[in-house]
Amino acid sequence: MTDTAPRPAARGDLTRTVFAVLLILILIGSSFWILRPFLLATVWATMIVVATWPMMLKVQATLRRRVFAVIVMSIAMLLIFIAPLLMVIQTFVEHTDTIARWIKWLATATIPPAPDWLTRVPLIGDRLGDGWTRIAAAGTEGLTSYLAPYASNVAHWLASALGSFGLLGIEFLLTIVISVIMFSQGEVAREGLIRFGRRLAGDRGQSVIVLAGQAIRAVALGVVVTALVQSILGGIGLAAAGVPFAGLLTALILVLCIAQIGPLIVLIPAVIWLFWNDHTGWGIALAVWSVFVGFLDNVLRPILIRRGADLPLLLIFAGVIGGLLSFGIIGLFVGPVVLAVSYTLLNEWVSEGSGSK
Repeated sequence: MTDTAPRPAARGDLTRTVFAVLLILILIGSSFWILRPFLLATVWATMIVVATWPMMLKVQATLRRRVFAVIVMSIAMLLIFIAPLLMVIQTFVEHTDTIARWIKWLATATIPPAPDWLTRVPLIGDRLGDGWTRIAAAGTEGLTSYLAPYASNVAHWLASALGSFGLLGIEFLLTIVISVIMFSQGEVAREGLIRFGRRLAGDRGQSVIVLAGQAIRAVALGVVVTALVQSILGGIGLAAAGVPFAGLLTALILVLCIAQIGPLIVLIPAVIWLFWNDHTGWGIALAVWSVFVGFLDNVLRPILIRRGADLPLLLIFAGVIGGLLSFGIIGLFVGPVVLAVSYTLLNEWVSEGSGSK
């Protein structure tokens, strides 16, 4: 009969291993807790540096010095943040008289009766017409009293938005600082990540690190560049047609395009406004231009994504939309990276299983 009780040496090794693992977990958790204020900025900086690294190398080749290239890239990032803000401020300053005129008009305006086409809307036309009639009978004073309970909520939302905007500015400046460090030591960081991937999973780990960088670059090319092109073209159309607040609307188009909603939600009301004010020629021109700008992403985005990474377009698109809905704006990059890495690992595992038979 053999003795199955654990030996003291084996029990001591198990205890030492458990405490070692607990210590490592505590150190990792403490490190993340300490670096928590910098994590989001670090993720943003990583995405920006990986996406723009080829551009930085071209600037460096032109200027002959890394420090000059880093300065140029930093100034470019600052302009990307400041230029839309200045555009919005300039738009409000230029249209101060228009805003004042609209406020005076709203104070004395009367609500017209419901249009005939509204009551002919299927299923809900009668209800919409009755609601419009009640609001018109109450006048602007009745509408103001109806909206008064929501005014406090709007005020709280505006205060929260202004506070978030201030935090966003600090976060962006921190992102620029971290990006400057990464631009300066990019090769060292890349080599460290590749060595970590190789140590973790051999050649496969190294390929996964490279694939993650390609996925980030593909999203930056396909989503961000396409959004920039659409917003610039949409802004040109709005400014040429004489639509008020063209700068503010252009900034809104950029946000909507990055969020994968598209520019038509801004351009179509602008077209309607032109027809409403009897600018028929400009309305037709902006309508045609809006169709071109609105559907440009269907052609430009696939081409740019294919240049960034050899991955299925549906995979990247699902990662962009799913990441955006799950993690916010940062999910535009996190989602495609996670799906690309998962897809590659699963594909290699299936291929190895098929080849072994």
